[in-house]
Amino acid sequence: MVTKAGKATPRKTTTKKTTVKKTTAPKASPVKAETTGFQGVTVAPGQEAMRKKELIDLVVTRSGIKKKFAKPVVEAMLDVLGEAVSSGKELNLQPLGKVMPKKQADKPNATVSVVKIRQSKTVKAASIKPALTTAAE
Repeated sequence: MVTKAGKATPRKTTTKKTTVKKTTAPKASPVKAETTGFQGVTVAPGQEAMRKKELIDLVVTRSGIKKKFAKPVVEAMLDVLGEAVSSGKELNLQPLGKVMPKKQADKPNATVSVVKIRQSKTVKAASIKPALTTAAE
C-alpha cells in the first residue's frame, strides 16, 4: 500500500480461517466375502437377510399351495409375530424356538427390540413335513 507521501507501508492482510467440512463415512457395502457369524455359522455373500418375498416363495415350495393363498397367510403371521414381539410377549414356536424378549427401546422412527431365541439342537423329523400336494395336482 502506498501512502500520499510516497512511502511504502506494509500491506494489511487478513488471515482467512480455514473451515473443516465434516464428511460422513461412505455407507458400508454388502459383505463381499464369506463371513463367519455367531458360533461359526457362515453367511454367503448376498444372503445376509431373508426378505418377505423369499419367505413366501419358500413357503409355497414347501407347502405346495398356490402363492395367492400363501401370501396373505404369511403376511398375517408376520403381523401377529411383530405385535407379539413389540408387546414383550414370550413366544414358544417350535421348530423356530423359544423367543424371549430382553430389552426394548423407543426411537423416533421405530421400536428396537432385543430378543433371545433358544433353539433345540435336535430337529424332530415330524416338524419337517413333505409338500402336501405336488405342483401337477
